[in-house]
Amino acid sequence: MDAQFAVDITRDAIWMALIIVSPILLAGTAIGLFIGLLQALTQIQEQTIAIVLKIIVMILVVAFAMPWMTDIMIEHGTKILHDIPGIIPSDEPWTGGI
Repeated sequence: MDAQFAVDITRDAIWMALIIVSPILLAGTAIGLFIGLLQALTQIQEQTIAIVLKIIVMILVVAFAMPWMTDIMIEHGTKILHDIPGIIPSDEPWTGGI
Protein backbone atom coordinates (compact mmCIF):
# COMPACT_ATOMS: atom_id res chain seq x y z
CA MET A 1 0.00 0.00 0.00
CA ASP A 2 1.39 3.34 -1.00
CA ALA A 3 0.59 6.80 0.28
CA GLN A 4 -1.51 7.67 -2.76
CA PHE A 5 -3.87 4.78 -2.05
CA ALA A 6 -4.38 6.00 1.52
CA VAL A 7 -5.03 9.51 0.24
CA ASP A 8 -7.57 8.17 -2.28
CA ILE A 9 -9.43 6.19 0.39
CA THR A 10 -9.53 9.21 2.70
CA ARG A 11 -10.70 11.52 -0.09
CA ASP A 12 -13.44 9.07 -1.09
CA ALA A 13 -14.59 8.72 2.52
CA ILE A 14 -14.77 12.49 3.02
CA TRP A 15 -16.60 12.95 -0.28
CA MET A 16 -19.07 10.18 0.63
CA ALA A 17 -19.71 11.77 4.03
CA LEU A 18 -20.39 15.14 2.40
CA ILE A 19 -22.81 13.58 -0.07
CA ILE A 20 -24.64 11.68 2.67
CA VAL A 21 -25.11 14.65 5.03
CA SER A 22 -25.88 17.25 2.36
CA PRO A 23 -29.67 16.62 2.23
CA ILE A 24 -29.88 16.86 6.01
CA LEU A 25 -27.84 20.06 6.16
CA LEU A 26 -29.73 21.63 3.26
CA ALA A 27 -33.08 20.86 4.90
CA GLY A 28 -31.90 22.30 8.22
CA THR A 29 -30.56 25.40 6.53
CA ALA A 30 -33.72 25.93 4.48
CA ILE A 31 -36.06 25.56 7.47
CA GLY A 32 -33.78 27.80 9.55
CA LEU A 33 -33.90 30.48 6.88
CA PHE A 34 -37.67 30.18 6.57
CA ILE A 35 -38.26 30.32 10.33
CA GLY A 36 -35.80 33.21 10.69
CA LEU A 37 -37.64 35.15 8.02
CA LEU A 38 -40.99 34.35 9.62
CA GLN A 39 -39.72 35.42 13.05
CA ALA A 40 -38.34 38.66 11.61
CA LEU A 41 -41.66 39.45 9.95
CA THR A 42 -43.74 38.69 13.04
CA GLN A 43 -41.16 40.01 15.56
CA ILE A 44 -41.35 36.78 17.56
CA GLN A 45 -37.83 36.04 18.75
CA GLU A 46 -38.25 32.61 20.34
CA GLN A 47 -35.25 30.36 19.60
CA THR A 48 -36.90 27.10 20.66
CA ILE A 49 -39.36 27.33 17.77
CA ALA A 50 -36.54 27.33 15.22
CA ILE A 51 -34.58 24.56 16.93
CA VAL A 52 -37.56 22.24 17.42
CA LEU A 53 -38.69 22.67 13.82
CA LYS A 54 -35.14 22.11 12.52
CA ILE A 55 -34.84 18.90 14.54
CA ILE A 56 -38.21 17.62 13.31
CA VAL A 57 -37.42 18.39 9.66
CA MET A 58 -33.95 16.88 9.89
CA ILE A 59 -35.32 13.68 11.46
CA LEU A 60 -37.89 13.44 8.67
CA VAL A 61 -35.19 13.92 6.04
CA VAL A 62 -33.05 11.21 7.64
CA ALA A 63 -36.02 8.84 7.74
CA PHE A 64 -36.88 9.58 4.11
CA ALA A 65 -33.29 9.40 2.78
CA MET A 66 -32.08 6.45 4.88
CA PRO A 67 -32.37 3.84 2.07
CA TRP A 68 -30.38 6.08 -0.27
CA MET A 69 -27.73 6.79 2.39
CA THR A 70 -27.46 3.10 3.21
CA ASP A 71 -26.97 2.21 -0.46
CA ILE A 72 -24.15 4.74 -0.78
CA MET A 73 -22.40 3.43 2.36
CA ILE A 74 -22.76 -0.20 1.25
CA GLU A 75 -21.41 0.66 -2.21
CA HIS A 76 -18.41 2.44 -0.68
CA GLY A 77 -17.70 -0.42 1.75
CA THR A 78 -17.99 -3.00 -1.03
CA LYS A 79 -15.57 -0.99 -3.17
CA ILE A 80 -13.03 -0.82 -0.35
CA LEU A 81 -13.33 -4.55 0.39
CA HIS A 82 -13.04 -5.34 -3.32
CA ASP A 83 -9.81 -3.31 -3.55
CA ILE A 84 -8.10 -5.08 -0.63
CA PRO A 85 -6.53 -7.89 -2.72
CA GLY A 86 -4.89 -5.28 -4.94
CA ILE A 87 -3.27 -3.62 -1.94
CA ILE A 88 -1.42 -6.67 -0.69
CA PRO A 89 1.42 -7.74 -2.97
CA SER A 90 1.07 -11.41 -3.85
CA ASP A 91 4.78 -12.10 -4.47
CA GLU A 92 5.80 -11.56 -0.84
CA PRO A 93 5.35 -14.54 1.53
CA TRP A 94 2.98 -14.06 4.41
CA THR A 95 4.88 -13.85 7.71
CA GLY A 96 1.91 -14.03 10.04
CA GLY A 97 2.15 -10.36 10.98
CA ILE A 98 5.63 -10.65 12.51
